[in-house]
Amino acid sequence: MRALLRLVGKRSGDLERLDRAFVHESYAREHTAVSNERMEFLGDAVLGVIVATWLYETFGDEDEGILTVRRSRIVNDAQLAQTALRLKFPELVFLGAGMRTSGGAENTSILADAFEAFVAALYLEYGLETARRFVLTQHVAHLDHDREALLDPKSKLQLVAQEQFASTPVYREAVVGTPQAPRFESTVSVAGSALGTGAGASKKAAQQAAAGAALAFLSERTTS
Repeated sequence: MRALLRLVGKRSGDLERLDRAFVHESYAREHTAVSNERMEFLGDAVLGVIVATWLYETFGDEDEGILTVRRSRIVNDAQLAQTALRLKFPELVFLGAGMRTSGGAENTSILADAFEAFVAALYLEYGLETARRFVLTQHVAHLDHDREALLDPKSKLQLVAQEQFASTPVYREAVVGTPQAPRFESTVSVAGSALGTGAGASKKAAQQAAAGAALAFLSERTTS
């Protein structure tokens, strides 16, 4: 914990409050302790303000659509968990016995929640500026902010739909596999017209495939 605090230029603080950011509900149940859930709630809001402000100031020529995509890529659980892993959060997380045995210390959702809770702890203990410095130097600065690199097919289609049709893509899924081997098909429509269909092992994968097919269709229509 002290090594983590040194990253934000602090040498002392209420370690009990800071430690609470790492108390998962499974540990709290087993030890009659207070979990990090309330701190996660606050940290999510603080993180959102920090990231939104940074994006607004950094990308002054971009519209709301691309800023929204950028924000979602920065604050999604997978990105937060990657930063938490790099900062060795698994060594700090308090988990119940069963959760730890099953590998919960490296669970994406648990790590992302701990990251948000730690942001809240910094905010409560040291103020917004310290929380902001931590988020920007230890998380945001380590991400790729190239516009093309940030946009997966679903995100790209959302921007194209907004720019060309003033509409939002709508996805409809159907399960086509078995309970033992589930598989999903997704069809994406924009402004009432079906533009692409895709399949995958999850709804998310199927939606990405459908978005890719829709983008290909729109590109061919534009060039033909």
